[in-house]
Amino acid sequence: MAGKLALLKKKNGIATITINSPKTYNALSPSVIAAVVKTLQKVQNDPAIRVVILTGAGKAFCAGGNLDDIEEMVTSSRTRNYIFDIAAIVNLIVDMPKPVIAMVNGIAAGAGFNLALACDIIFCARSARFAQSFVKLGLIASCGATYFVPRAVGLYRAKEIMFTGDFIDAERVVLSGLANRVVDDGKLQEETYKFAEKLTRGAPLAIGLMKKVMNHNVKQDFQTLLELEVGIQSLCVESEDHKEGIAAVRGKRPPVFKGR
Repeated sequence: MAGKLALLKKKNGIATITINSPKTYNALSPSVIAAVVKTLQKVQNDPAIRVVILTGAGKAFCAGGNLDDIEEMVTSSRTRNYIFDIAAIVNLIVDMPKPVIAMVNGIAAGAGFNLALACDIIFCARSARFAQSFVKLGLIASCGATYFVPRAVGLYRAKEIMFTGDFIDAERVVLSGLANRVVDDGKLQEETYKFAEKLTRGAPLAIGLMKKVMNHNVKQDFQTLLELEVGIQSLCVESEDHKEGIAAVRGKRPPVFKGR
């Protein structure tokens, strides 16, 4: 499996998908996106799989969009395509007729945070850190963030999280309602698999249908919101502030935004 950007392990009815680009902190390049989509589709159609675990290789769960690809998004059409490609992962997770557990082993930033939020259950290591970091690049929070976060934490707390883009530690994420459990780093896999095994003993049809019913309203409104996010993001990509955000990250300095 060396060289694969999405690893798949299946055991006792549990499929573990590992985003496997540790050198980029599992950033979502087009090739990584395609690999994750293909792997999710594979487990979705496998009747032997009852529970799916999504995690990342190395020190990160997923650092979000790949900076090189974001920097190249100079047109609205490229922006739309890139964000909708990431949204395909989110949609597959939401639509999956099986529970999906995010096992957040490290940094979950930007779109990576939102991949976790699309999952049904979130277990995170005590050292994990989360951020809606889009604003640091002069972008709006997208990939479902403007839907998931306010519904989890409330409007005012969501605005604080998105307007600042600051990192949040695992304890605060759980207390805020953005994740289920925080686990000591050395026990993350053990505790996550223990919970997954418990779900495999449940009635798969009932669990799948409950997920469908509970996500029904989310799915309807989510599509409309995705369209809105993409349209606004297309404007942000063409702004001077976005170019300054990229330059600041490249130069390892604070950005100087000018509102244009």
